Amino acid sequence: MVALVSSLTASAQFYPDGRPIHPSKRGAYYQQHPRHSRHSYTDTYSGIRFGVGIATVNSDSPYLDGNKARTGFYGGLAVGVGLSAQTPIYLESGIYYSQKGGKSETGGEKFSYNLDYLEFPVVFKYKAYVGDKLSVEPFVGGFFSCGVAGKIKDYQYREAYSSFSNKYDDNFERFDAGIRVGCGFSVDKFYVEAAYDFGLANVGKYSFDDTHTGAANISVGLNF
Repeated sequence: MVALVSSLTASAQFYPDGRPIHPSKRGAYYQQHPRHSRHSYTDTYSGIRFGVGIATVNSDSPYLDGNKARTGFYGGLAVGVGLSAQTPIYLESGIYYSQKGGKSETGGEKFSYNLDYLEFPVVFKYKAYVGDKLSVEPFVGGFFSCGVAGKIKDYQYREAYSSFSNKYDDNFERFDAGIRVGCGFSVDKFYVEAAYDFGLANVGKYSFDDTHTGAANISVGLNF
């Protein structure tokens, strides 16, 4: 991923005549300069993101249902590529470290669930330019996650064990997937984003109970 970001950064700007052409004006530019077809450039960008996530676990199981949120780290690398020379629509992906989970109290028992994932989002983003350097960027798509770390803490019995262990029924599957929606804002290279992940996969080991993750992520970063 680092190598991919490095290679795409070199082509992140479009300078057909030695000057940058704003993405919202490239359609008109191509009409005036047909020698620069939509296939003669690669409109890409890369970026870094750092922020926080506020996550929950919703489950039919009273032991896994989180009635309190967990706040954790959220951040990583993003890469986007333009899909049209005339319309500022982009396909964006990347790799993120996302700390999800939740906390629950039921029947006098108290649990906390730390679920740390490597997350791979794939979204379609539209960049609406409202100024020379300001853009509003709504997006929608999905995400795929692989659990890499995490602990379930049972405070009553003072126990802690892996969130993704096969040893217990009341823990979690390693893989998750769902829908991501959100909106970003760019001012020159500075970027701010708010997104929500709706987990659709049943991540509970016990198949008769539906268990899903959810997380609101807020991040800042730079685009190159």
